[in-house]
Amino acid sequence: MKVLIVSDTHGYEGNMWKVIYREEPVDMFIHCGDIEHMPTELVKYFDCPVHVVKGNNDYMLRLPEVDRFEIAGRRVVLTHGHHHNIYRNQDAMFYFGEENHADIVIFGHIHMPIIAESRGITILNPGSLSLPRQAGGRPSYIIMTISERNEFDFVVRYI
Repeated sequence: MKVLIVSDTHGYEGNMWKVIYREEPVDMFIHCGDIEHMPTELVKYFDCPVHVVKGNNDYMLRLPEVDRFEIAGRRVVLTHGHHHNIYRNQDAMFYFGEENHADIVIFGHIHMPIIAESRGITILNPGSLSLPRQAGGRPSYIIMTISERNEFDFVVRYI
């Protein structure tokens, strides 16, 4: 299974579609918010589950702030992250995972990629495809793969 995770595209779709075409086929598509337009075309494009949450710049969009679902038996909670004071440290996302009984927490907002694990919870932030803030400033996303033996692997990729 292959899952494409992106975030913080802020209405600039070029890199998002470049990554989609590069990585397809995928078995699930996840956008962590600040998409800034209704994701109808994404839902129509993919022949797989699509999860999109509302970011702090998605003012007029009717999207959920939090989405809970499973991937290969693991509980996932998806949020943009702007309500969790995540600029100070990552602990807030681990606590959010504990509160939601999640195995994996996926979030955006800070525009920097993160893959971290603590207390049995993995947190993932794909960074931003449009306005990256990490050193080097390259747009980033995450590919999650799940093997036939149900082993999870997470890789940050750059454009």
